[in-house]
This record gives sequence, C-alpha cells and structure tokens, in this order.
Amino acid sequence: MGAGGTVQGANGFLTVDLAALASNYGKLRSMVAPKRVAAVVKADAYGLGAVRVSLALQAEGCKQFFVANLMEALALQPALERDVQIFVLNGLQPGSETACARAGIFPVLNSVEQLRRWSSTADDLGRTLAAVLQFDTGMSRLGVAPDERPELARCLNACGNVEVLFLMSHLASADETDSEQNCGQLAEMLRIVDEFPGFDPCIANSGGIFLGPEYHGVLVRPGIALYGGRATDAADNPMQPVVKLEVAVIQTRIVPAGTSVGYGGAHLTSAPARLATVAAGYADGLPLSLSGRGAVYYEGQRLPIVGRVSMDSTTIDITALHEGALTLGSRVEVIGPNQTLEDIARDAGTISYEILTSLGHRYARTYC
Repeated sequence: MGAGGTVQGANGFLTVDLAALASNYGKLRSMVAPKRVAAVVKADAYGLGAVRVSLALQAEGCKQFFVANLMEALALQPALERDVQIFVLNGLQPGSETACARAGIFPVLNSVEQLRRWSSTADDLGRTLAAVLQFDTGMSRLGVAPDERPELARCLNACGNVEVLFLMSHLASADETDSEQNCGQLAEMLRIVDEFPGFDPCIANSGGIFLGPEYHGVLVRPGIALYGGRATDAADNPMQPVVKLEVAVIQTRIVPAGTSVGYGGAHLTSAPARLATVAAGYADGLPLSLSGRGAVYYEGQRLPIVGRVSMDSTTIDITALHEGALTLGSRVEVIGPNQTLEDIARDAGTISYEILTSLGHRYARTYC
C-alpha cells in the first residue's frame, strides 16, 4: 500500500461489492423459489473475477455455474467445492471431451455431432456421462435446429451412456417484456419438452426471470442481473449496484479559447477552459465512442469528456469546478452513484455487458 492507503502505483480503483452481489442472488432466488438459481460467470464473471465472485455466490448456496468454454471451467473448478456443477455453454471442441469428462465438468451439447462425440467418450471411459442438451428456439446462434431434432432423438435412443440433466435454450429478447419473440420461444421450448419427454426445461436468463414463472423452468441462469445491471425494461432496476470505478487525475491545465484537445484536434475549446487528464482509456474499458459524448463525475458534478479517448488516458473539462478542486491524484467517478453501467453504456452507444467485460486488469481491485 502506498501513501494515503492507496495501492502503490495504481491509477484506477475498481470496487466489487460482494455483499450487493449476494443480495442480488438472494433477490432472484426469492423470485423463482422453489426453482434453483445458477450463476453465469463466463468471461471472468463479466470482468469482475470469476473465482472471487463464484466463491461469494457459493457461500450463498449457489451450486450451478455456467462458463463459456472448457478453459474457463478448468480454471474455476479447483476453487469450488466438489459438489458444485460447472456447465460449458459453448460445448466442447473436438479432442477436449476426455479432459472434460475426467474433470467432472458438464458440457452443454449444441449439436448431434457433439452428442455423438460425448457418447463415444463415455464408451472409451466405460461409464455414463452427464450433459445438457441445448435447442435453438429462434435465436439462430447455438443449439439443435428444428430440422435436426428427429436425428437427435434417434441418437439419444442409441446413446444409452449419456445422461441428460435438462434441456436448455436461450431467450433472444428477454429484456424486452413486450417482445412477441419471448412467447414464441417459450412455446417452442414447451413443444421440445413434449417431443423429448422426461426432461425439464431451462430457458430463463436474467431478463427471463422477470418475464414470469412460466419461464423459470427447472433452473434459471442469471448473469447481468447478479452484477447489478438492468435486465428488464419493465421497471426501475431492482438490483443493487455491484461495481464502482474511480480513476485518478494525472494532470490539470488551463487553456485559452481555440485550443485543440486530443488526437486529431477532435475538440476545440470555444472559451477559456480548465482541463484534467485522467488515467484510463480504451485499454481500460472506456470505449473510444465515449469521445465527446461521455462524462465522469466529481462530487455530483458532471464533467464531460472532451477530445478523443486515448489508450491510457482521457481528457475531461473541469471548468465547472472551483479552481484547485482536482489535483494530481484526485479521483473521479466513472461508475458509481452518479453514473450507472447503463448510463455509460448509453453514452458509448453500447450495452452494459460490454462495459463490464471490457474493464481492464490495470485497476487496483477491492472486494468488499
């Protein structure tokens, strides 16, 4: 630790509120009870640290975790209890089946080919292997397509060494409560359950939880809602914020009217101005698209970004503050009480998922 209790050399400070994370998990669990609540911790728990996040959720009773690929699963598994289930959403690349089986990790099988490979691995190991089957119900991204379902049924009948834990699909418009696509995908999922009797459905992501109990299935798998993001357009965001981000000032200056700011002279001051440069840029998760559109905050005052966001730094207009309010080492708020994930995503023309997962590893991280 350096002077003033800061991490030595740090220019940015990311706080992850594990108590808020636990509260969000509890809220979702109460909404879907008695159904189970899993946690999507892919992409390093949306950039917040998969191990720390998963341990906090495990302490709240979470026993099912979803990651994107086998590498993520293998990295996470040693930190968790032996009875925890880890599911690989993208299925398995050829040649990785044996490693997955021996680790006791569960693939989400997205095609007949993946099912056959998993069954062949079960043959090689001389035991039954469990998995999840995913169906495409209208997103056209992952899962068994409608015209492949007869072949899948024949393969399932022939593959007696694969235990299907549940059937899965993914909602494409779950955050839009009035979207007819949600009802259509649910209806298709129920047809699949009739076609493959004896297996329970799992279709609800974060937004799906808020669509109602008919979407909850045997298991819900929230991601963005756990991390405090807005998962539905139905009402004000009911989730507690989990992330706070502050960055440090590295220089201030006074400039006259007509001064160009940033690469390409993208901003030209129209009057004398006071500027500050802060130590975060697009390498730290502040999108280039925030240039001339976004802002940071200091003591509730909005301070607009001027000029282009650079790789390691961003310039802000601090004219609205009294002179001397910001000096070398002062911290400004990027995400916090005055600016939510959705606010910064809106200004950047993107979504909160991208803001979270783009947060770099150059911040001093605190878990509380």
